[in-house]
Amino acid sequence: MSDSVHPAVVDEREADRLRGELAIAAAGIGTFDWDLVTGRLAWDPRLIEMFGYDADTFDSTIHGFNERLHPDDVDRVTQALQVTIETGRDFAATYRVRLPTGDTRWISARGRRLVGPDGTPVRLLGAAYDVTDQRDTEAQVTRVLEAMPAGFYSLDREWRFTHVNAAAEKLLLRTRDELLGRVLWDEFPAAVDSVFDEGYRRAVATGQQVSFPAYYPPPLDGWYEVRAWPSPEGLSVYFLDITARRREEERAGQVATRLALLAEVTEQLAGSMQPERTVALLAQLVAPALADFCIVTLVDDPQFRLGRGVRDAGWWHADDAMRETLAQYSAARLPALREQSYLFRALSTGEPVVVEQDATRAIRDVLHLGLAHRLIGELAPESLAVLPLHGRGRTVGLLSLFNGPGRGALSPAELTTAVEVAGRAGLALDNARLYSQQRALAEQLQRSFLTEPPEPDHAEIVVRYLPAATSAAVGGDWYDAFLQPDGATMLVIGDVAGHDTAAAATMGQLRSLLRGIATSHDEAGPAAVLSKLDASMSLLRVGTLATAAVARFEQDQGELERGVTRMRWSSAGHLPPVAIGPDGTVTVLDIPGPPELLLGVDPGSGRTETVVTLDRGTTVLMYTDGLIERRDSDIDAGIERLVAALAGLHDLPLQELCDRVVARMIGGRPDDDVALVAVRLHRQDLPRPGTAGPRIPQLPVPRAPGAE
Repeated sequence: MSDSVHPAVVDEREADRLRGELAIAAAGIGTFDWDLVTGRLAWDPRLIEMFGYDADTFDSTIHGFNERLHPDDVDRVTQALQVTIETGRDFAATYRVRLPTGDTRWISARGRRLVGPDGTPVRLLGAAYDVTDQRDTEAQVTRVLEAMPAGFYSLDREWRFTHVNAAAEKLLLRTRDELLGRVLWDEFPAAVDSVFDEGYRRAVATGQQVSFPAYYPPPLDGWYEVRAWPSPEGLSVYFLDITARRREEERAGQVATRLALLAEVTEQLAGSMQPERTVALLAQLVAPALADFCIVTLVDDPQFRLGRGVRDAGWWHADDAMRETLAQYSAARLPALREQSYLFRALSTGEPVVVEQDATRAIRDVLHLGLAHRLIGELAPESLAVLPLHGRGRTVGLLSLFNGPGRGALSPAELTTAVEVAGRAGLALDNARLYSQQRALAEQLQRSFLTEPPEPDHAEIVVRYLPAATSAAVGGDWYDAFLQPDGATMLVIGDVAGHDTAAAATMGQLRSLLRGIATSHDEAGPAAVLSKLDASMSLLRVGTLATAAVARFEQDQGELERGVTRMRWSSAGHLPPVAIGPDGTVTVLDIPGPPELLLGVDPGSGRTETVVTLDRGTTVLMYTDGLIERRDSDIDAGIERLVAALAGLHDLPLQELCDRVVARMIGGRPDDDVALVAVRLHRQDLPRPGTAGPRIPQLPVPRAPGAE
């Protein structure tokens, strides 16, 4: 007979039983069977060993079970068993077992009752296994959580608290006994529909950890850095109180904002040399940085009187819709102010005046009834601060800051910043005022040097002078036009090195010397005039360099009859003149050969002249480099641009032609001073055009040198 097993159909119930036993054995699970009728408690060998018995010492009764239970767990487990027997609810308990060796083990047990045909409970079957290692791990985790300086709590899938550590109790101002088993949203209602709500639900929905900062209002009144991660049991939350750090960051941010504002005020206002522009910049810098809206007042007269010597010159509102209302109020308020107004109080004392609340009523109390009284109600400020703008030894203006109810009064830090802004703005305004005064004086001085040109018969002369936008309107550029003793017309254009009062003074000296030389010698030609000027500069020790071009317009009888004029000119390193013919042709009048030396280099250098015959109707333009120079191009490119700009302008009156070419070449204010002088030779067989102005003086036609 063979030892092999004859194939047979295996009993499926026996197979299931065998698989179950193998699984229980592998998991270290013990089983029990409690006969509720006889009271006999049957344990398998694993469970007997788990409780520290052996087959001889275990009495197979519930008393043997209770004998090993920890005294603190007996009542709880007994009650749980009784509930299962009476109600049929599954038994589940974790309890401690004290072994004869003195060791304590943790046991987790599950059980279910069986009933007889009449429904009476007859047996309680179950299983148990040793979870001591697991409980030790959980205890270690608990100890770690309790020792953590950060808050920690866990929630089940119904948002009920299942664990709260000691740090969380302090941060949440609640004990764990008050929170365990309670629903988060009920205990902390402000978290509903907040970043907490959104973050927690996102973590549960996505299964991903989330991190976010969040603020919880009073009674907690704190900022927290929150990390939440989901688990099969629910959600675990770790959070730190970052309120102090957040407030420190806010303070640092406020300091940074304050410094940035002060830097911007300094940068923007320091470069503004026009009071009106300074005021406009200031208004837009402080609203909304320091206030909801503001008004800047200028003090034009230090000896101001009520309503006189002061004017509201700038305003700005953070709300676009309210700017027109503010503009109307600013236009109406000064005449409506009473003597006891806050603005005049700040102006009289030189000290800030602050109204921290109910500013609308307070301002209305110092306004006469009328438009301003009504408009301040529409603007509805809650607080007001009026800050003097101090210049050098005087108050140059006032800055009025208004805040609505939502923003409230200026904080001490904001007021300190506002006062510093006012101080810097006051100096900027004072600088702009002094600059304007100096500019006006300098321009008056400059123009005193640059006299009106003569109006010779049938020749029209137009001059233009534009000071640089960034200078004090005084420099070394000059033009001149005058008649020589023989009746010839002389045009001069020049540029002294430098852009300051010294250059202007030298320019005036050279202009006067050249005039004296040209008008004291009969028929002195351009080259001779420049040579004598160079020699005079050396003799008088005029230590500077200058460029200049001199042109003389002359005519003999034959030229008069032919309707042409001779132009003799000489250049000391200056730019070439440009001629515009009657047909619109534009010609650059270059000197043959290399450029000649500047004035002040070598007084012994020879000067040459160039002669060109011009038809009547021709226009000649002489200019300084400010008209054509650009930082991104050279002189040749600038002259080409000038030739292009003159195209098509020959039919315009000379005044309009000069304005048009200046506009085309430089637009608004130039980067450098610009001087130009232009002459148009009108036809002599026709009356002098009305556009050329009156004929002053009446002189004979000039004769060429040596003409009979």
